[in-house]
Amino acid sequence: MAARLHRAWQTRGFASIALRPFSWLAHAIATGKQTAYRRGWKQAYRSPLPVIVVGNLYVGGTGKTPFLLAAIAALKARGWQPGVISRGYGVNIGKLPRTGRGRLDASRFGDEPSLIAAETGVPVSVHPQRALAAQALAEQFPHVNVVLSDDGLQHLALARDIEILVEDARGIGNGLMLPAGPLREPATRRREVDVVVRNVGSGDLGSFVRGGTLEPRHVGMQVLPALARRLSDGTTCALSGLGRHGDRIAAAAGIGQPERFFESLRCSGVKLAETLPLPDHFDYATSPFEALNAEIILITGKDAVKCADLPDPRLWVVPVSVHFSDPFFFDWLHERLLTCDRDLDTPTHGYTTA
Repeated sequence: MAARLHRAWQTRGFASIALRPFSWLAHAIATGKQTAYRRGWKQAYRSPLPVIVVGNLYVGGTGKTPFLLAAIAALKARGWQPGVISRGYGVNIGKLPRTGRGRLDASRFGDEPSLIAAETGVPVSVHPQRALAAQALAEQFPHVNVVLSDDGLQHLALARDIEILVEDARGIGNGLMLPAGPLREPATRRREVDVVVRNVGSGDLGSFVRGGTLEPRHVGMQVLPALARRLSDGTTCALSGLGRHGDRIAAAAGIGQPERFFESLRCSGVKLAETLPLPDHFDYATSPFEALNAEIILITGKDAVKCADLPDPRLWVVPVSVHFSDPFFFDWLHERLLTCDRDLDTPTHGYTTA
């Protein structure tokens, strides 16, 4: 059903026409919210630390988490001490933010924050009100000197210095807002961000061409499976080495676009006998793998943080490597951060700050 819905959102067919009045309402609400912050009717909290928001317009997965992992590594290599804030999707956080680092319980922090913390070692702070999350991050981890917001492009209550939009090959779909189209905000919002990162998946990164000479800056991103690591004991193996003994291989994914994961495995030469697409943020309270007739089951890193306690030796997590069309992109980001104005009287991205 989700796949059919996404296909429908690529065109302006009958369903789109029928739902368009609801999209007009969503458009009015979104633009009204932006106007309220830009004219000072509502005040946005501005952190004393520079804030980078990484988000999307297209509902569902576009590749934000791989980008965040790459950005954290690049910023650390340039001397920054990043911290990450997130909503903590699917978790009842309560009144106070939760902070932590290292190995975190996905049921308390959410799958994406737990994955980011485990893979990078940076501190994370989760709360639906990202201003509270940013405050708690700064208080609990005073060494942090730059904040990355996992999603939150539409969360205007938190001012930001840099906005990075991650999209995939679907672009803006039919260009309409929910429910007639896939967009969370009007398509014109795309022109207001600082960077548009296009996730080409397993496509040809070399063919990516920067669109035009004006802002926003356009960067191509390619996410490729790197190897496989058995969840039970940490044994690693090249993807090309899997199945050489005739093992039957399956793949499962509880992410926004499961087929993207499956296709990346196939492009890496893995012969998949079965695939199991699961809902995004699937909680793995019970194992969904019992029905899979396979000796090896490949899963994503986002799934792995919730599967560590499942007694299934067939599970192998597939980390990814991330590549960019612009080799100087993170140097540019580093320079932009150095020039961030911390004068609290200066609005950021057009939003009046408090």
